[in-house]
Amino acid sequence: MAFEVDDLQAVVDRLAADGYGLVGDIGQYEHIWRMAYVRGPEGIIVSLAEQIG
Repeated sequence: MAFEVDDLQAVVDRLAADGYGLVGDIGQYEHIWRMAYVRGPEGIIVSLAEQIG
């Protein structure tokens, strides 16, 4: 499951407060996307992406 977000860092911070953990680091793909994977309390991993270019 993947979601496009407007402010990746803000979403990651908000999800962390709700018990979601960042899997790895926030990455960047070709100066176009910032991406992160988060794992929820149920163990489900979700992909988040913010278009930056």
